[in-house]
Amino acid sequence: MPRFTKLDERFIHQIPEPFPNTVAYHRDWRESLFHHMHPKDRPGDVVILTLAHYPARGVMDSLQLGRVGDAPTFALHERAVDGDQDDFRVGPVTIDVEEPLKRIRLRVEECAEAPVAMDLTFTARTQPYCLRRGTMKAGHDLVWDQSHMFQSGRFDGWYRHEGKTYEVTDWVGQRDHSWGIRTHDRCPCWIWLAIQLPEAMLAVWHWEYPNGAIVATDGCYAPTDGSDPIPVVRFEHDLTWLDAAGKPTSYERIGDHVMGLAGTVAFTLEGGRRIEIDATGCWAQRYSDPSQPYDPDADHAPVGGGLCEMVVETRDGSKGTAIYEVTGQWHHKYFPLARGKRFPPHGYTPAFDERAR
Repeated sequence: MPRFTKLDERFIHQIPEPFPNTVAYHRDWRESLFHHMHPKDRPGDVVILTLAHYPARGVMDSLQLGRVGDAPTFALHERAVDGDQDDFRVGPVTIDVEEPLKRIRLRVEECAEAPVAMDLTFTARTQPYCLRRGTMKAGHDLVWDQSHMFQSGRFDGWYRHEGKTYEVTDWVGQRDHSWGIRTHDRCPCWIWLAIQLPEAMLAVWHWEYPNGAIVATDGCYAPTDGSDPIPVVRFEHDLTWLDAAGKPTSYERIGDHVMGLAGTVAFTLEGGRRIEIDATGCWAQRYSDPSQPYDPDADHAPVGGGLCEMVVETRDGSKGTAIYEVTGQWHHKYFPLARGKRFPPHGYTPAFDERAR
């Protein structure tokens, strides 16, 4: 497996040409940071902060996502980039890599544009794990071509929402650092899991075509004792959307009735160990607005699914919390009614009322 080094903390993954050139000129080429956190032993608030640089667009943006109590939180901050992509500041957001691979500080100033102010520090509790490069095309178009790293950590500090300050002590979560092309509204389905157990982080990124054929799978079991992560060699999933009553339901077209997720996943690690996990939870961040009507003629469709905060338990009794992301536009199990156009593997556009078979 590749190694993630100190140099990889910065926005420098390019080619032997001046910035901002990339290996493939593409509007959706980006290098991004993603941080999420939540209590480690129970459901609670979820705080998410991102930062991304888009060389072809000449912009950097930051998303504030998550949920405080029952209230979803969202904001998009953006600025122009002119040779200063290594300055991790956008509007009220500042991210400082205080010690590469170990400690990162996340700050959001209190202002009208920021739904959540914060001063939080990520301290690594596992080694980072760098995934194999993943690629997917629709005809000749690149839909996904990325490298990706994730690392588990504890979070400490505070956040403030609607005038109330919340102290954060020893929360858990994960940070991701990825770079490459990802056109989200053309991706059939991916599953990204960040499971925080007392003894380890268990994480995976798994991609499928609409019929369930596997595009790519990579992930790891990263012990909290600092030893090397163990790669995931097989991943199985049997998850179900839940409605407001906690009963299984189909996502259908826009998932306006979906409120959570439950089910079982299984990881087989290098060396043969198998870990099965049962989980249940509710939205931490829904990706589309269910109140907006679906337009089959639009060039860009609303993205399905989102992030759920989960309570997890392994079959051998280890308990923890997690974030499960199930997202995409067309999948026989999770998104049976397609949204959007030009899906892989051959750039196929389904009819408005067609179900994947």
